[in-house]
Amino acid sequence: MEAKSAAHEQDIAHVVHPYTNLDAHRGRGPTVITRGEGCYVYDEAGKRYLEGMAGLWCASLGFSEARLVDAATKQLQTLPFYHLFNHRSHPPGIELARHLTGIAPQGLNHVLFASSGSEANDAAVKLVWYHNNALGRPDKKKIISRWYGYHGVTVASGSLTGLPTVHSDFDLPIARVLHTDCPSHYHFGRPGEAPADFATRLADNLEQLILAEGPETVAAFIAEPVIGAGGVIVPPPGYFERVQAILKKYDILFIVDEVICGFGRTGNMFGSDTYGLKPDMITVAKALSAAYQPISGLLLTDAIQDTLLAESRKQGTFAHGVTYAAHPVCAAVALETLKIYEERKVVEHVREIAPHFLGRLQALTDHPLVGEARGVGLLGAVELVSDKPGKKAFPAAAGLGAWIQGRAMEYGVIVRAIRDSIALCPPLIITVAQIDELVDGLTRALDDGVAHARSQGLL
Repeated sequence: MEAKSAAHEQDIAHVVHPYTNLDAHRGRGPTVITRGEGCYVYDEAGKRYLEGMAGLWCASLGFSEARLVDAATKQLQTLPFYHLFNHRSHPPGIELARHLTGIAPQGLNHVLFASSGSEANDAAVKLVWYHNNALGRPDKKKIISRWYGYHGVTVASGSLTGLPTVHSDFDLPIARVLHTDCPSHYHFGRPGEAPADFATRLADNLEQLILAEGPETVAAFIAEPVIGAGGVIVPPPGYFERVQAILKKYDILFIVDEVICGFGRTGNMFGSDTYGLKPDMITVAKALSAAYQPISGLLLTDAIQDTLLAESRKQGTFAHGVTYAAHPVCAAVALETLKIYEERKVVEHVREIAPHFLGRLQALTDHPLVGEARGVGLLGAVELVSDKPGKKAFPAAAGLGAWIQGRAMEYGVIVRAIRDSIALCPPLIITVAQIDELVDGLTRALDDGVAHARSQGLL
């Protein structure tokens, strides 16, 4: 038994674990998840956890949807792989493109497939540059993102991401990527500043940045409808309305990153629908296949597609693509996922159940460790503070969020610590009883966190 355990630990040591504080986990192996059922997953010891993060914001239909398994199996038996290069295609890719553009925000009639959200956002950068070259605007190349925004970790998408840890010592961001304000009124609103006034100030700051750089050099602005991995930041009322007016004024493309918000998460099919956004491009991934297969897409308007075609004719080819774009198995699973959303009225379920989820989170503002609860649909977070009136965060080195995350797992629920907040993003199929189970487990962990914080001299 000991030999087997040692060999097991040695095997685990070969795996690189992203977004892990190695010092905090030194001497301890990872939690090894071996199977899933509905909204639950089980570790190698058989312990059950309610997966309150849908894995990585993505397992929208839970962990045991037989229809998706069947779709993958059938496609593997029919055509396990083919590509879209050199003017080729296959039925699952064609049908998925038709279905996806049919439910997308108005005007997004074309899709470029890839395997991950990072790749989709990376492609958006390339195509923005290509688009402006085609229009004879070689200087209009800068792309503005936001601090705390998350768009991936490739060289380009990692540059768009507005988190210092994604940049530090990776030599990011690259040139021509800029960042503007994070739209968190809780964190960055001035004393006495109303949310609407805060939104106006941020829009003004964006315009001043554009003017300082030169509108003729700024090509695009990218944003998540709700910032996800940056801490679940919900925009203040009027924010996107003001931002979109500025983008239109200076002929700047609007890229909406729907990797987390897309496919029902906010109570509409897309976050763009929830916030009245009119994007020139959107990127999708994660819930596109309910995470059962890796697939992503970059959706484009007719106007952008036309410039891409014109420039590719000039160059003799459209020299961009990846091997697994619209991989037939991935496409078949994604297509079945979209059918399930519609047939089971998953978006309607989210709208019905979201008030209970958000209400349970809002009630946690009475907890001594919680300064704010925020969210939309089935996406939420609570902010950890040591001083509520002063909104004072705990020292980062104390690792209280990670401690509460670990404690919640002891109570059988999985949440995610992001800096000073605890995020929740459960599968879209979650029930009222399971929401109570999730928030009850988090509440117990927060209660224990009070005693822990006092023992460490943090309160």
